[in-house]
Amino acid sequence: MVGDFFTQLLNGLTIGFVYVLLASGLSVIFGVMNVINFAHGELFALGAYFALAIIVPIGGGPGFVAALLIAPLLVGVLGVAIERYTVRPLYGRNPLYHILLTFGLVLVINDLIYIVWGSGSQYFPLPGIFAGTVTVFGFSYAVYNYFMIVFAALLAVGVWALLEYTRFGLIVRAGAQDREMVRNLGIDIDRYYSLVFGLGAALAAVAGIILGGYQTVNPDMGMNIIIPAFVIVVIGGLGSFKGAVVAGLFVGVVQTMLRWQVPILEGLVVFLIMIGILLVRPQGLFGSEAPEDESHGDLIAGSGAAVFDPETRFRLGAVVVALLALVPLGAGTLYSTFIVTLTIEILIWALFALSLDFVMGYTGLVSLGHALFYGTGAYAVMIVLLNVTESAFVAIGAAVAVSALFAWIVGYLSIRVHGVYFAMITLGFAELFYNLLYKFRITGGSDGLFGANALYGFNGVGVRLDDIAIGVGPVALTGNRLYFYIVLAVVIGALLVTRRMMNAPFGSVLVSIRENEQRSTFLGYDVTTYKRRAFVISGALAGLAGGLFTLNWGYVDPSFAYWLRSGEVIVMVILGGMGTLYGPMIGAGVFFGLEHLISGFTTRWRLPLGVLFVLFVLFLPRGFVSLPSKYRSFVGRGGADRDAAEGGAR
Repeated sequence: MVGDFFTQLLNGLTIGFVYVLLASGLSVIFGVMNVINFAHGELFALGAYFALAIIVPIGGGPGFVAALLIAPLLVGVLGVAIERYTVRPLYGRNPLYHILLTFGLVLVINDLIYIVWGSGSQYFPLPGIFAGTVTVFGFSYAVYNYFMIVFAALLAVGVWALLEYTRFGLIVRAGAQDREMVRNLGIDIDRYYSLVFGLGAALAAVAGIILGGYQTVNPDMGMNIIIPAFVIVVIGGLGSFKGAVVAGLFVGVVQTMLRWQVPILEGLVVFLIMIGILLVRPQGLFGSEAPEDESHGDLIAGSGAAVFDPETRFRLGAVVVALLALVPLGAGTLYSTFIVTLTIEILIWALFALSLDFVMGYTGLVSLGHALFYGTGAYAVMIVLLNVTESAFVAIGAAVAVSALFAWIVGYLSIRVHGVYFAMITLGFAELFYNLLYKFRITGGSDGLFGANALYGFNGVGVRLDDIAIGVGPVALTGNRLYFYIVLAVVIGALLVTRRMMNAPFGSVLVSIRENEQRSTFLGYDVTTYKRRAFVISGALAGLAGGLFTLNWGYVDPSFAYWLRSGEVIVMVILGGMGTLYGPMIGAGVFFGLEHLISGFTTRWRLPLGVLFVLFVLFLPRGFVSLPSKYRSFVGRGGADRDAAEGGAR
């Protein structure tokens, strides 16, 4: 028993020191630049794959040593380039734009890994010196695990000494306190920022290499580890190197011990701790107070870029709705019936994007866990259909009610924190829910639930869409085509209701909160209550979207609540134009349209979409809705230039 305990403790320390390297890089980057780097996990994966590319042709011994030297250097250089050309232009904007930008980089880098190295898991050979075990006082343990602990510990000490006792560290720490002061002393602080970003990327690469020798190397290893890394950074304190070390070891040991003794709690306890820390001490155990630029920079809404008056927008919207209504009529003759299915999915995601825009675009609350409510709605529909009644109306009602209840609970706890802390706590709640879905029989575990068949009626009296047909000329509307019109009506209704809310005093208060929360408070508005109400409405709409999806496709699984789904809906909101209601719906259409178009040529459709998203964050943060005003200003400037030139000629 004692031997087992020490084995598990060392296993926890082994993983814990990998977390230390990963989280310390993430934490240093945030501490110096206020950048939350979502792409850190992909840099971790790139380190492992670069090592694989070096070790396989050279061999385990010299190849492993070369990989430990060269791969982090390559990833570090890439990190410098990322900071120089993508992150730096966003300094001065709200720190949440860094999250959005680096999420786009996640899509890009992850698909590049798939394209270059394929989708399977791979191993790389280790030097012979790491084979076997070491026995001390009768206790045997793997040599490579000892190497991981010692190497990572020495590297962590080296980084700490670099930051504490060198001129480089002194300037970096001074820049983190007051960037302008350091710049006024004649120091090129931007160059140091690039080096810090590169250092953090290199640390992530080292973590990827040593973990690659411990487990396998696969394309999703970065996505799987980035969430635990954020948990560690939050617990230890955003920007605290000491916190990253302590929390990294703590999380590694706790996860391992739970897996050993109480496996049902694995994946739950650390998120509960993360949420508790954010509620009690948002800056973490060792973090400082609010970051320097936390209150600087606003989220850029697309509403200010609109060029059409409300009446013109209404007419354009009516035309779009009329065109959408024609879609089922041409399916099977003018185009494939798949177009109907695709359009239903776009409409449901448009509703999901609308729900996020309601809270993000009008209150400035960036929820990284909105998939929680989408998944809640989807599971509520399936559980009701399979266990209570076949009524689609009751199931959808339950989806909206349960999602609203969850949103109230999450909102009540979360809205007391702000900015990146709010984004992190919503991510924590979503990951807690995602892990819970695997634990219970009623949710179907990892298989999810399937096999429901909805009845449109009550108490066993009603119709199934496949059993009825409505003739429209030569076309018979049944099944999926009838469901199309149900979804279209719900989405239009949701848009009109939310638009009415925004035009009411309630919406005016939300906008004033987004523009200047402090001023709204001074005017006597209970800002927290208004935010909470908006969050509940948003959660209910997201649950409605999830319920509509499950109602049509008849299945649900834990991926509905996966964090990547929350990121994708944020992409849609930014692409379309935040704070406009209709813009994110356009963004959903663009997202799925591009996916459908690109996937005809390659399965790696997230790569070009990620590039497009990064470009939008950098150069067109108001989204597609701002294109007309951009075009008008461009044409106007061109006309003015021509007039000036002609005037000069005369």
